[in-house]
Amino acid sequence: MSERAPLLEIHDVRKSYGTKNVLDDIDLNVIKGEICTVVGPSGCGKSTLLRLILGQEFPDSGTLLLDGEPIGLPAPDRGIVYQRYGLYPHLSVIDNVTLGPRLSVGWSERRRRRADIRASGLAALARVRLEPHADKYPHQLSGGMRQRVAIAQSLMMKPRILLMDEPFGALDPDTREQMQLFLLELWEEQGTTIFFVTHDLEEALFVGTRILVLSYYYTDDRGDGFARGSRIVSDHQLARIASATQVKHDPRFVALIEQLRRDGFDPDHLQHAKSFNLRHPDSFQTLGEDVHRPPG
Repeated sequence: MSERAPLLEIHDVRKSYGTKNVLDDIDLNVIKGEICTVVGPSGCGKSTLLRLILGQEFPDSGTLLLDGEPIGLPAPDRGIVYQRYGLYPHLSVIDNVTLGPRLSVGWSERRRRRADIRASGLAALARVRLEPHADKYPHQLSGGMRQRVAIAQSLMMKPRILLMDEPFGALDPDTREQMQLFLLELWEEQGTTIFFVTHDLEEALFVGTRILVLSYYYTDDRGDGFARGSRIVSDHQLARIASATQVKHDPRFVALIEQLRRDGFDPDHLQHAKSFNLRHPDSFQTLGEDVHRPPG
């Protein structure tokens, strides 16, 4: 593990629902300015992990810290963008974008700062290239445009970390690729720390500066009948420079996709917990003796 101070710290986190163990001893440090993408098989707990960071749910055990402080209920320091935009259809684009700042102050303060709040909203829309559409309504925009409004809405509150849960999953392939490029342009401009959940390995590798594979396909020393939750079984550092889409056809890019698919998605390929492919400099594990003993 590196000596860089992390923005997000997750230590020994476990989460279950009833008798179902979902997350099993998650350890993760995320440095400011990373785009941390998370992939894994269906039901592995990707969205659960995101909800824990957001504060919508709490772990059964372990700690989650943001800038060294315990994560509590949802707050403006954690922005969120969902797959289905989360925009209010009866509000204009500018009113959707400025909703957070307007609701965070009292009525008289809101009236006094109305012009300033609108100017800030227009500046946010300019950053996502939608300022000319400020007075339109969501139904008048394309899917990609609505998602850009949702991103501007989240950034208005200046979050320390932007959480994205399958943000481009509802878009057609061409629009999805355009949004990937747009997100990278925005990240290069602002350096926002992003935690990005997706089911698409190609998207995760193209967008991320770091990729995490969360999976329940692994083994340890607790026996074949043990109901294991997911762990981070693979953690790779990626390029910190936005690439052209042609990189998706690079043989090394394709080979890494196949390696990650084998590490986290193949039920016949069960790595031992001590052999996880944790190559990122900020990776670490704090596993118990029963888990961390090598096989044999």
